[in-house]
Amino acid sequence: MRMVIPTKQYGRQVALFGLAAVGIYLLMIFVTLAHIETLSGLRPFDMRPGGYSVEQANSLLSALGSSGRRYYLMRQIPLDLAYPALMALTLVSLFKWLRLKDVNHRLVQIGIWFSIWTALTDYLENIGICFMILSWPEISANIVLAASVASIVKSGFTTAAVLIVLLGVGFSTFKKIRLRSEPLCRYGRGTHDP
Repeated sequence: MRMVIPTKQYGRQVALFGLAAVGIYLLMIFVTLAHIETLSGLRPFDMRPGGYSVEQANSLLSALGSSGRRYYLMRQIPLDLAYPALMALTLVSLFKWLRLKDVNHRLVQIGIWFSIWTALTDYLENIGICFMILSWPEISANIVLAASVASIVKSGFTTAAVLIVLLGVGFSTFKKIRLRSEPLCRYGRGTHDP
């Protein structure tokens, strides 16, 4: 009985989920978030990886006006509900593919957990943004703080997950190059048998 390693399956998943995630990301960056920034003259919550204060949240929501807040809630948030799951599925599939390429199991597991936590913190930030918009003009400082912390933590997890992917790809590439050059070192030029 021949065992088939699902390398192609994970590769297809990475491509499928990755293309969907990139498509939604580009739609958010160039359409919904760009529109929110044009309306308000301020960076949207989603574009503030360092977080935001109560004053900054009030300024943005005030500058958006009623129609801008509705746009944020009805256009940006639905896209940002799909994006974290698609990005997490892309990264998890990529990490599973890297595991099959003999990348360190522990590194892969850490990357998978960072990918999942990235999505979860993105959802927490979105919930906070929804609460801020729906409770306007009486926004709670605690909700702003929670959403801001979620944004900062999401940025950290995202950076860590992407760095682990790069490390994994680097290790895999290094192993492949080393294995290909190994026969040359043993039997290549410059060696002579006694």
